[in-house]
Amino acid sequence: MKKFSMLTLIIIMSFILIFSRCNQGQADKPEITKDSTQTQAALPAYGGFESQVAWGKHIVTIAGCNDCHTPKKMGPAGPEDNMDLELSGHPSQMPEINVNRKEMESKGVAVDNFTEWIGPWGISYTANITSDSTTGIGNWTEDQFILCLRKGKYGGVTGGRNLLPPMPWPAFAQMTDDELKAVYAYLESTKPIHNIVPQPQPPVLAMKK
Repeated sequence: MKKFSMLTLIIIMSFILIFSRCNQGQADKPEITKDSTQTQAALPAYGGFESQVAWGKHIVTIAGCNDCHTPKKMGPAGPEDNMDLELSGHPSQMPEINVNRKEMESKGVAVDNFTEWIGPWGISYTANITSDSTTGIGNWTEDQFILCLRKGKYGGVTGGRNLLPPMPWPAFAQMTDDELKAVYAYLESTKPIHNIVPQPQPPVLAMKK
């Protein structure tokens, strides 16, 4: 009986010790409120921003997407982004640049309004990447957008033509899936601007061979 009582006492004391240590461990942890839990979960997912769209806008800004995809207007200090046409690409009504294409293709690059580029590849025009469903990327899926920047394929189609300079898609291909998804989310939230960008033209030198 005494042995049983002693064994019972040891077991009870062991449970008390374990329980007290568990409580102490819980007490040492910082208090996690509902708000802090949401913040900790949201910040890593959105790169430290309050939403996926805000993160995407940040990436688009620091990546300089407006430099080529937004037409320019003359401001007090020179050419500046025309934010009324933000990310709408080369204006459809703009006349073709008047240069010696053969010379420019062989020697360098001519830039008109930062939306029309001439080089050994011919003439390329920066795309409309607003949310417009017919002339922009409004009807693209997220998978199409990621494939476009991962593989450099126009329209996000595996069998599509390659993206042309100056589009730096190899740099964008280094982004994580979450970063690309954030950029897509932001572009899908932009003001839709109807603007039919011309198709690229092959190089004059290639056409004369």
